[in-house]
Amino acid sequence: MTKSTIEKTTLGATGPSVGRLGLGAMGMSGMYGTADDAESIATIHAALDSGADLIDTGDFYGSGHNEALIGRAIADRRREDIRLSVKFGVLRGPGGTWGGVDNRPVALRNFLTYTLQRLGVDYVDIYRPARLDPAVPIEDTVGAIAELVEAGYVRHIGLSEVGAETLRRAAAVHPIADLQIEYSLVSRGLEAEVLPVARELGIGITAYGVLSRGLLSDTVRARGSFGADDFRAHSPRFQGENLTRNLRLVDALAKIAAAKDVSVAQLAIAWVLTRGADIVPIIGARRTQRWTEALGALDIRLDADELASIEAAVPADQVAGERYAAAQMEMLDSER
Repeated sequence: MTKSTIEKTTLGATGPSVGRLGLGAMGMSGMYGTADDAESIATIHAALDSGADLIDTGDFYGSGHNEALIGRAIADRRREDIRLSVKFGVLRGPGGTWGGVDNRPVALRNFLTYTLQRLGVDYVDIYRPARLDPAVPIEDTVGAIAELVEAGYVRHIGLSEVGAETLRRAAAVHPIADLQIEYSLVSRGLEAEVLPVARELGIGITAYGVLSRGLLSDTVRARGSFGADDFRAHSPRFQGENLTRNLRLVDALAKIAAAKDVSVAQLAIAWVLTRGADIVPIIGARRTQRWTEALGALDIRLDADELASIEAAVPADQVAGERYAAAQMEMLDSER
């Protein structure tokens, strides 16, 4: 696949033009077990060389490791060819402990200063709070980022995992380019209210978790356990009977994929791509072969009957387990 074959879309009514697939870098900093920096950088290069331009990170991924890694990877690339999406606000302690969320204006200005240094750039394309801070009105957070837009340090404002009411309040302060939120065959909660409101307000969707952390692929079906440093070792959907029930759904999806001579992951990505040009899947690849596999989804065409078969094979109400553990679910404004 060459650059010319990757379709572009605009994030919302006011956001940047980006490729139809983005690269999520979180897994390159240890969230799913040990990662290899050299292979991670090769994956970033493969994504950029394929015509993708959106790279998503968070300043708390690997406590800064992820941004520094991306900075190394893009050091010899033209800045104008890359769209950097950065999440902030999650507080970490030594050893990776969780310290809550801080979206105060004074804090986010500090966070951005360090982000720019680690990335080796003088602006980020999209800046967003990773989670809603219940102690800080969203108007204050968005207003502070708007000042950074005015100053040239940020190009666009995004949000992450917020609900419809918060979207409306934020958009009343400054145009919002996109909402980053989990969306896949097994995580379809945004369809009822959040997605319609986002579309009403001209806000694009960058969809993460489109493979549900590997559940919607051929890899989890072939393994029996996860290391203690793997997010999935603590995720409800990957535990005991929940995993058994969910893998039955994946087996049904695999039969459809086999009939089309594609992988389960490719079919799952292709399904998300059918949901609208305003939805950009963020693929959490950390190896070049996984990115190459994801690119194949762009060539898959699904007709109405095939879409019906896919959704019948994986009914949203048959998925076992929440997408996060209880404490993390409590932090999702999008789930309230």
